[in-house]
Amino acid sequence: MLTLAGEGTRMLPWSRGLRKEFLPLFDVGEKGRPVLKPVAHLVLETLSEAGISDVTLVVQPRDLAAVRNYFSIDPRFLARHRGHPERLEETRRLYERLLRLRVRFATQPRPIGFGDAVLRSESSVAGHPFLLHASDAVLDQPQRGRIPRAMVDLLRSADLDAVLLVRRVKDPRRYGVVEGTPEGRFRSWRSLRVTGIEEKPARPRSHWAATALYAFSPALYPALRRAAGRAPRGTETELTWGIQELLSSGGSVKALVLEPPTAWMSVGSPESYLRALRASHLRKSRG
Repeated sequence: MLTLAGEGTRMLPWSRGLRKEFLPLFDVGEKGRPVLKPVAHLVLETLSEAGISDVTLVVQPRDLAAVRNYFSIDPRFLARHRGHPERLEETRRLYERLLRLRVRFATQPRPIGFGDAVLRSESSVAGHPFLLHASDAVLDQPQRGRIPRAMVDLLRSADLDAVLLVRRVKDPRRYGVVEGTPEGRFRSWRSLRVTGIEEKPARPRSHWAATALYAFSPALYPALRRAAGRAPRGTETELTWGIQELLSSGGSVKALVLEPPTAWMSVGSPESYLRALRASHLRKSRG
Protein backbone atom coordinates (compact mmCIF):
# COMPACT_ATOMS: atom_id res chain seq x y z
CA MET A 1 0.00 0.00 0.00
CA LEU A 2 1.18 3.51 -0.86
CA THR A 3 -0.32 6.62 0.71
CA LEU A 4 -0.49 9.93 -1.19
CA ALA A 5 -3.25 11.57 0.79
CA GLY A 6 -1.85 14.29 3.06
CA GLU A 7 -2.13 18.04 2.55
CA GLY A 8 1.63 18.67 2.36
CA THR A 9 1.33 21.98 4.20
CA ARG A 10 5.07 22.16 4.96
CA MET A 11 5.64 22.47 1.21
CA LEU A 12 3.22 25.36 0.62
CA PRO A 13 2.71 27.22 -1.63
CA TRP A 14 4.25 24.69 -4.05
CA SER A 15 1.98 21.89 -2.80
CA ARG A 16 -1.21 23.93 -3.19
CA GLY A 17 -2.03 22.14 -6.45
CA LEU A 18 0.80 19.61 -6.80
CA ARG A 19 1.56 16.50 -4.77
CA LYS A 20 4.89 16.43 -2.94
CA GLU A 21 5.05 12.69 -3.67
CA PHE A 22 5.72 13.59 -7.30
CA LEU A 23 8.79 15.65 -6.52
CA PRO A 24 11.71 14.03 -8.36
CA LEU A 25 14.84 12.41 -7.01
CA PHE A 26 17.74 10.94 -8.94
CA ASP A 27 17.98 7.25 -9.76
CA VAL A 28 20.22 5.20 -12.02
CA GLY A 29 18.74 4.77 -15.49
CA GLU A 30 18.91 1.76 -17.78
CA LYS A 31 22.23 2.89 -19.27
CA GLY A 32 23.81 3.76 -15.93
CA ARG A 33 23.16 7.50 -16.14
CA PRO A 34 21.31 9.52 -13.46
CA VAL A 35 17.62 10.04 -14.28
CA LEU A 36 14.83 11.83 -12.42
CA LYS A 37 11.89 9.85 -11.03
CA PRO A 38 9.04 10.96 -8.75
CA VAL A 39 9.35 9.69 -5.19
CA ALA A 40 6.07 7.76 -5.56
CA HIS A 41 7.54 6.03 -8.63
CA LEU A 42 10.62 5.01 -6.62
CA VAL A 43 8.42 3.72 -3.77
CA LEU A 44 6.39 1.62 -6.20
CA GLU A 45 9.62 0.12 -7.54
CA THR A 46 10.77 -0.63 -3.99
CA LEU A 47 7.59 -2.54 -3.16
CA SER A 48 7.61 -4.32 -6.50
CA GLU A 49 11.20 -5.46 -5.98
CA ALA A 50 10.13 -6.75 -2.56
CA GLY A 51 7.81 -9.17 -4.33
CA ILE A 52 4.54 -7.27 -4.03
CA SER A 53 2.14 -7.92 -6.91
CA ASP A 54 -1.00 -6.15 -5.63
CA VAL A 55 -0.71 -2.43 -4.79
CA THR A 56 -3.30 0.00 -3.44
CA LEU A 57 -2.68 3.75 -3.69
CA VAL A 58 -4.61 5.89 -1.20
CA VAL A 59 -5.24 9.38 -2.57
CA GLN A 60 -7.47 12.40 -2.09
CA PRO A 61 -10.38 12.52 -4.56
CA ARG A 62 -9.03 15.70 -6.21
CA ASP A 63 -5.73 13.93 -6.99
CA LEU A 64 -7.17 10.63 -8.21
CA ALA A 65 -7.12 11.43 -11.93
CA ALA A 66 -3.52 12.69 -11.91
CA VAL A 67 -2.19 9.76 -9.85
CA ARG A 68 -4.13 7.22 -11.91
CA ASN A 69 -2.80 8.81 -15.10
CA TYR A 70 0.82 8.49 -13.98
CA PHE A 71 0.44 4.87 -12.91
CA SER A 72 -1.45 3.74 -16.00
CA ILE A 73 -0.09 2.43 -19.29
CA ASP A 74 -0.62 4.90 -22.14
CA PRO A 75 0.36 3.49 -25.56
CA ARG A 76 -0.56 6.82 -27.18
CA PHE A 77 2.11 8.57 -25.13
CA LEU A 78 4.72 6.15 -26.47
CA ALA A 79 3.44 6.68 -30.00
CA ARG A 80 3.61 10.47 -29.73
CA HIS A 81 7.27 10.35 -28.72
CA ARG A 82 8.46 7.42 -30.80
CA GLY A 83 10.85 9.75 -32.64
CA HIS A 84 12.94 9.99 -29.46
CA PRO A 85 13.15 6.41 -28.15
CA GLU A 86 16.04 7.27 -25.83
CA ARG A 87 13.69 9.53 -23.87
CA LEU A 88 11.18 6.73 -23.35
CA GLU A 89 13.43 4.15 -21.72
CA GLU A 90 12.29 4.78 -18.14
CA THR A 91 8.64 5.09 -19.14
CA ARG A 92 8.84 1.72 -20.88
CA ARG A 93 10.44 0.21 -17.76
CA LEU A 94 7.60 1.59 -15.62
CA TYR A 95 5.00 0.19 -18.02
CA GLU A 96 6.65 -3.22 -17.96
CA ARG A 97 6.48 -3.14 -14.16
CA LEU A 98 2.83 -2.06 -14.20
CA LEU A 99 1.98 -5.04 -16.42
CA ARG A 100 3.14 -7.30 -13.56
CA LEU A 101 1.18 -5.43 -10.90
CA ARG A 102 -2.45 -5.15 -9.93
CA VAL A 103 -2.85 -1.45 -9.12
CA ARG A 104 -5.91 -0.31 -7.21
CA PHE A 105 -6.99 3.03 -5.77
CA ALA A 106 -8.71 4.06 -2.56
CA THR A 107 -9.72 7.59 -1.63
CA GLN A 108 -9.49 9.52 1.60
CA PRO A 109 -12.27 12.15 1.37
CA ARG A 110 -10.71 14.41 4.00
CA PRO A 111 -7.03 14.61 5.03
CA ILE A 112 -7.54 13.64 8.67
CA GLY A 113 -4.40 11.69 9.40
CA PHE A 114 -2.07 8.94 8.23
CA GLY A 115 -4.02 6.39 10.25
CA ASP A 116 -7.29 7.37 8.58
CA ALA A 117 -5.67 7.01 5.15
CA VAL A 118 -4.62 3.47 6.08
CA LEU A 119 -8.15 2.60 7.21
CA ARG A 120 -9.42 3.51 3.72
CA SER A 121 -7.50 0.56 2.25
CA GLU A 122 -8.96 -2.19 4.43
CA SER A 123 -11.15 -3.74 1.74
CA SER A 124 -8.14 -4.05 -0.59
CA VAL A 125 -6.04 -5.87 2.02
CA ALA A 126 -8.78 -8.48 2.41
CA GLY A 127 -7.42 -10.06 5.57
CA HIS A 128 -3.83 -10.59 4.42
CA PRO A 129 -0.50 -9.28 5.76
CA PHE A 130 0.62 -6.16 3.93
CA LEU A 131 3.38 -3.59 3.50
CA LEU A 132 2.65 0.08 4.04
CA HIS A 133 4.86 2.81 2.63
CA ALA A 134 4.22 6.57 2.70
CA SER A 135 5.16 8.05 -0.65
CA ASP A 136 6.90 11.21 0.54
CA ALA A 137 10.10 9.32 1.40
CA VAL A 138 12.01 6.37 0.01
CA LEU A 139 14.74 3.94 0.98
CA ASP A 140 17.90 4.29 -1.05
CA GLN A 141 19.42 0.84 -0.66
CA PRO A 142 22.04 -1.12 -2.59
CA GLN A 143 19.48 -3.84 -3.37
CA ARG A 144 16.07 -2.26 -3.86
CA GLY A 145 13.33 -4.16 -2.07
CA ARG A 146 15.62 -6.12 0.26
CA ILE A 147 14.57 -4.42 3.50
CA PRO A 148 10.77 -4.53 2.97
CA ARG A 149 11.09 -8.18 1.91
CA ALA A 150 12.95 -8.94 5.15
CA MET A 151 10.25 -7.13 7.16
CA VAL A 152 7.54 -9.33 5.66
CA ASP A 153 9.62 -12.45 6.25
CA LEU A 154 10.11 -11.50 9.91
CA LEU A 155 6.39 -10.73 10.31
CA ARG A 156 5.45 -14.17 9.03
CA SER A 157 8.22 -16.27 10.55
CA ALA A 158 7.78 -14.85 14.07
CA ASP A 159 3.95 -14.61 13.82
CA LEU A 160 3.99 -10.88 14.62
CA ASP A 161 1.34 -8.20 14.39
CA ALA A 162 3.73 -5.56 13.03
CA VAL A 163 7.32 -4.95 11.99
CA LEU A 164 8.62 -1.38 12.03
CA LEU A 165 11.73 0.14 10.51
CA VAL A 166 13.47 2.54 12.88
CA ARG A 167 16.41 4.89 12.65
CA ARG A 168 18.28 6.89 15.26
CA VAL A 169 17.60 10.65 15.04
CA LYS A 170 18.92 13.69 16.88
CA ASP A 171 15.53 15.28 17.61
CA PRO A 172 12.90 12.54 18.00
CA ARG A 173 10.20 15.02 19.03
CA ARG A 174 9.23 15.38 15.35
CA TYR A 175 8.55 11.67 14.84
CA GLY A 176 6.74 8.63 16.10
CA VAL A 177 9.13 7.54 18.85
CA VAL A 178 9.68 3.82 19.41
CA GLU A 179 10.67 2.22 22.69
CA GLY A 180 12.21 -1.21 22.57
CA THR A 181 14.78 -3.66 23.82
CA PRO A 182 17.59 -5.15 21.70
CA GLU A 183 16.87 -8.68 20.52
CA GLY A 184 19.87 -9.76 18.51
CA ARG A 185 19.75 -9.75 14.73
CA PHE A 186 17.39 -10.81 12.00
CA ARG A 187 19.64 -11.68 9.09
CA SER A 188 21.92 -8.68 8.70
CA TRP A 189 19.81 -6.17 10.66
CA ARG A 190 19.72 -5.35 14.34
CA SER A 191 16.34 -6.17 15.84
CA LEU A 192 14.31 -4.62 18.66
CA ARG A 193 11.31 -5.96 20.53
CA VAL A 194 9.00 -2.94 20.57
CA THR A 195 7.41 -2.09 23.92
CA GLY A 196 5.82 1.26 23.09
CA ILE A 197 5.36 4.00 20.51
CA GLU A 198 4.29 7.63 20.91
CA GLU A 199 3.56 10.29 18.30
CA LYS A 200 5.75 13.43 18.53
CA PRO A 201 6.24 13.34 22.31
CA ALA A 202 7.44 16.45 24.14
CA ARG A 203 9.75 14.22 26.20
CA PRO A 204 10.88 11.32 24.03
CA ARG A 205 11.85 8.12 25.80
CA SER A 206 14.28 7.05 23.09
CA HIS A 207 16.06 8.28 19.97
CA TRP A 208 14.43 5.65 17.73
CA ALA A 209 12.13 7.20 15.10
CA ALA A 210 9.71 5.12 13.07
CA THR A 211 10.21 5.53 9.34
CA ALA A 212 7.15 5.49 7.10
CA LEU A 213 7.62 1.83 6.11
CA TYR A 214 5.79 -0.94 7.95
CA ALA A 215 4.73 -4.57 7.65
CA PHE A 216 1.39 -5.38 9.30
CA SER A 217 -0.94 -8.25 9.95
CA PRO A 218 -4.66 -7.52 9.40
CA ALA A 219 -4.94 -7.07 13.18
CA LEU A 220 -3.88 -3.46 12.65
CA TYR A 221 -7.31 -2.45 11.34
CA PRO A 222 -9.49 -3.26 14.37
CA ALA A 223 -6.77 -1.90 16.65
CA LEU A 224 -6.64 1.36 14.70
CA ARG A 225 -10.43 1.69 14.71
CA ARG A 226 -10.55 1.16 18.48
CA ALA A 227 -7.87 3.78 19.05
CA ALA A 228 -9.50 6.26 16.68
CA GLY A 229 -12.85 5.74 18.39
CA ARG A 230 -11.42 6.97 21.71
CA ALA A 231 -9.84 10.10 20.23
CA PRO A 232 -11.40 13.55 20.78
CA ARG A 233 -13.68 14.71 18.00
CA GLY A 234 -11.82 16.53 15.22
CA THR A 235 -8.46 14.92 16.01
CA GLU A 236 -6.39 13.50 13.16
CA THR A 237 -6.02 9.72 13.36
CA GLU A 238 -2.39 8.70 13.83
CA LEU A 239 -1.07 5.33 12.68
CA THR A 240 1.02 5.15 15.85
CA TRP A 241 -2.20 4.90 17.87
CA GLY A 242 -3.03 1.65 16.13
CA ILE A 243 0.44 0.24 16.79
CA GLN A 244 0.25 1.17 20.49
CA GLU A 245 -3.21 -0.38 20.65
CA LEU A 246 -1.77 -3.62 19.27
CA LEU A 247 0.87 -3.57 22.02
CA SER A 248 -1.63 -2.69 24.75
CA SER A 249 -3.87 -5.59 23.76
CA GLY A 250 -1.02 -8.11 23.93
CA GLY A 251 0.16 -7.99 20.33
CA SER A 252 3.75 -8.63 19.26
CA VAL A 253 5.72 -5.94 17.43
CA LYS A 254 9.38 -5.88 16.42
CA ALA A 255 11.57 -3.39 14.58
CA LEU A 256 14.58 -3.57 12.31
CA VAL A 257 17.20 -0.85 12.61
CA LEU A 258 18.07 1.16 9.51
CA GLU A 259 21.80 1.66 9.14
CA PRO A 260 24.25 2.72 6.39
CA PRO A 261 24.79 2.20 3.53
CA THR A 262 20.99 2.41 3.22
CA ALA A 263 19.61 5.95 3.48
CA TRP A 264 16.12 7.28 4.17
CA MET A 265 15.36 10.23 1.89
CA SER A 266 12.33 12.39 2.64
CA VAL A 267 10.64 15.18 0.68
CA GLY A 268 8.33 16.16 3.54
CA SER A 269 9.77 19.68 3.94
CA PRO A 270 11.75 22.09 1.73
CA GLU A 271 14.92 21.45 3.71
CA SER A 272 14.62 17.66 3.63
CA TYR A 273 13.82 17.75 -0.08
CA LEU A 274 16.95 19.77 -0.82
CA ARG A 275 19.05 17.30 1.17
CA ALA A 276 17.40 14.33 -0.55
CA LEU A 277 17.87 15.77 -4.04
CA ARG A 278 21.55 16.50 -3.44
CA ALA A 279 22.17 13.13 -1.79
CA SER A 280 20.39 11.19 -4.53
CA HIS A 281 22.37 12.97 -7.24
CA LEU A 282 25.64 12.28 -5.46
CA ARG A 283 24.83 8.62 -4.82
CA LYS A 284 23.49 7.90 -8.30
CA SER A 285 26.24 9.81 -10.10
CA ARG A 286 28.70 7.39 -8.55
CA GLY A 287 26.94 4.53 -10.32
